[in-house]
Amino acid sequence: MRLPKFRFTIKGIQQERKTVIIASVLVLALVAVLSVGLFLVFRKPVYEEELNREAGSDARVVSQEASVAVGDALNVAAEPVVTNITTEEEEERQAAIATVESEYQRLGIVQCSSYINFRTKPDQNDLTNIQGMLANGAAVDILDDAPEGTDGWLKVRSGGMTGYVSKQFIVTGADAEALIPALVKKRATVVTEKLRMRSTPEIVEGNTVGSAAKGEKYEVLGFEGEDWIRIEPDNIDNISECYMSAKPENVSIGYGLDEARTLDLRQKVLNMYDHLGVSLASDYINVRSDPKEDGIKNIVGKLPGYAGANIVGEKDGWYQIESGGVKGYVRADLLATGKEAEALATSHAHVMAIVNTDALNVRSEPTTDSKAWTKITTGQRYDVLNQMDGWVQIDLDSGDDEDIDQGAYVSTRDNNVSVLYALSEAIDYHPATDAANAAAKLRSDIVNYACQFVGNPYVWGGTSLTHGADCSGFTQSVLRHFGISVPRVSRAQANTGVKVTSKNMRPGDLIFYANKSGTINHVGMYIGNGQVVNAASRRSGIRIYRWNYRTPVAIRNVIGN
Repeated sequence: MRLPKFRFTIKGIQQERKTVIIASVLVLALVAVLSVGLFLVFRKPVYEEELNREAGSDARVVSQEASVAVGDALNVAAEPVVTNITTEEEEERQAAIATVESEYQRLGIVQCSSYINFRTKPDQNDLTNIQGMLANGAAVDILDDAPEGTDGWLKVRSGGMTGYVSKQFIVTGADAEALIPALVKKRATVVTEKLRMRSTPEIVEGNTVGSAAKGEKYEVLGFEGEDWIRIEPDNIDNISECYMSAKPENVSIGYGLDEARTLDLRQKVLNMYDHLGVSLASDYINVRSDPKEDGIKNIVGKLPGYAGANIVGEKDGWYQIESGGVKGYVRADLLATGKEAEALATSHAHVMAIVNTDALNVRSEPTTDSKAWTKITTGQRYDVLNQMDGWVQIDLDSGDDEDIDQGAYVSTRDNNVSVLYALSEAIDYHPATDAANAAAKLRSDIVNYACQFVGNPYVWGGTSLTHGADCSGFTQSVLRHFGISVPRVSRAQANTGVKVTSKNMRPGDLIFYANKSGTINHVGMYIGNGQVVNAASRRSGIRIYRWNYRTPVAIRNVIGN
């Protein structure tokens, strides 16, 4: 950047001492202004560059002071910045600061970059033993700092639960005491067995966004009348603030430290829905815009097998539902309700990861020393295979080159990833109907035929659309049905047809993805609406996903029109 030149001319500076003093002050003031201006001009692009770079790596770093490696102690200011607080409230807060440590047998404070897992057993390689999570700054009561038969674990109590946490993330003694003033805030402690979180401060159909369990604590951001408090929830997709009942039979409000959040499957999942319905299909059922069968004309989505939905109405043998942002109708005989739905939800809910940043690196090992081999994108849900402190292993997809797991780990640092127990939900899906000419109709027919097999199994080396296929076996078999021949494996299919870009790709084009070595080993078919259908993995089977759920490396037109 070329900066303008400034000239200062002060006449008679030697003749008048007063003038000299005034001029000197002016010069110094202008220099100060210029210095601040230059800092802001040059600092802004540097800051933005840092954000852009880190959002595409493993974390977004706001400043060097607030940035720590996973496991390092986070620097928390010794004195909090408190705003909009009355004298009476400040006195109450100071009283809580003075007494809070006495509420714990031995106080420990979590110090990490986002959150750590709270386990029923001291084993970080078992996903099933995670009972909750502890955010940075949360408090624990240390019951045993050397549990028998463990190494590097603490037995603690927090949020009404007892379990184990990794010792490396807990500070105690004087270090913990020094953090207390900055961490004591007004919080609501849930005193009822379950309490729903709502998008608006009222009890109406369809505004449930989550649930809280007994013993959990949430910072109070504000009040809405006498009956509602505004809080910041954890692990709710695209929800930064919501509301909770402030009635004394539901919560106790006072100053204190944060504690653990439960990940209890049954309670969290069932409370997500006002009127739960669960798909009885083993694959998918169609969601329609009207309560009637009308071929592909009125299909607006697909509800996966054992997926959850909120029932908002009933008409002529159809349920009106809301699920995953899709609104429409499904046949009543294909949806479980009541106790049957609750039982299915409990047995079929699973752990999912939701990306909260634009792009996040995927690594083959849970360390930043491992090379990033692809990126995943915001807004997509990924099944979780394992969850470790600082890392989540996700089910990305399987390649057709070898029948092994290539490793897909993402960092949870700076809350780039939310992890929650949940049911699958409906997918926005509109069948291709473009029939403007023969070429467009062919493409519509191909993708609609491919989507008939969504929900069927993945089998490595297979080519059966009903009994199981891998990614390239799936695309090969779909295209063969229309007389189009492509090679058997994805890397060979990527050398056929004509190269196209994401800007001009059309339904029926093939999208390719690479493994950690950079070799193409996975393929899906673009179906329009920003989506791809592919045979993904044993866990996911044939599914519909966003076309850039991971970084594509090639797109080819093999249809030829």
